[in-house]
Amino acid sequence: MGTTFMTAVVGAMVIHLILRAAGFSANQVDTIPGVLLLIFICVLICPFDAFYRPTRFCFIRILRNIVCSPFYKVLMVDFFMADQLTSQIPLLRHLESTACYFMAQSFRTHEYNTCKNGRIYRELAYLISFSPYFWRAMQCIRRWWDESNTDHLVNMGKYVSAMVAAGVRITYARESTNLWLTAVLVSSVVATLYQLYWDFVKDWGLLNPKSKNPWLRDDLVLKNKNFYYFSIAVNLVLRVAWIETIVRFRVNHVQSHLLDFLLASLEVIRRGHWNFYRVENEHLNNVGHFRAVKAVPLPFRDMDSDD
Repeated sequence: MGTTFMTAVVGAMVIHLILRAAGFSANQVDTIPGVLLLIFICVLICPFDAFYRPTRFCFIRILRNIVCSPFYKVLMVDFFMADQLTSQIPLLRHLESTACYFMAQSFRTHEYNTCKNGRIYRELAYLISFSPYFWRAMQCIRRWWDESNTDHLVNMGKYVSAMVAAGVRITYARESTNLWLTAVLVSSVVATLYQLYWDFVKDWGLLNPKSKNPWLRDDLVLKNKNFYYFSIAVNLVLRVAWIETIVRFRVNHVQSHLLDFLLASLEVIRRGHWNFYRVENEHLNNVGHFRAVKAVPLPFRDMDSDD
């Protein structure tokens, strides 16, 4: 299904270029992304038993559980998906821009600053950047309430620090003063150290100095330990990508958008690494608590009933 959607997006981009080259007006051609977005939404909520309805409805149900986190028991699929949303904040911000672009009919006038200069649009940037972290923090509170495990409250602090850092960086992008620069450095460093510790120690179960595998853990799924060290280095480097907001490697408007795209893509790569080791650690913990087994030997050996 995801492949079909991506193929549709690429196809729409090709059609967009062909129509523009054929001399069609920009007003007509620029409606294509809006139409494509509406088609995706209609397919997602389509009530008919087509286009993988069980999967689509399961996805909608998980999103409902995330948004209403305090009111639903949190399962692994819920907090796992919520963690994915924290890496999709750039996408959510672009969806905000797209919605404003069509609702304000900017595709007719090509006044791209209509939305960006609006007060509501600027304030919504905070709400959209905070929401994934807020939902995840609410899940931590609910898990603490259900399980009485204080680790969930500590985990909640990680998402609160991420909210503060995100808000400060947005403000600094608008008011580039030394005061806000200092606030960005302090809040981002604290949030990054918090996240790195939780990634490596809690989510991945690594950095154990007493492990038989140096600074990893005793049980490893991958035989080559270098993959773990490599992923630790990748996660460390990509976690500090926020430095770009201070250094600002931007020359012109086009390169600015390309850099945003690159950073968003790198965050997807980082989250992909995180996903693998998070699931691996969860499975090994389940094995350790006798909730699962590592492997079932096949074929089964017939046991004599007399033995």
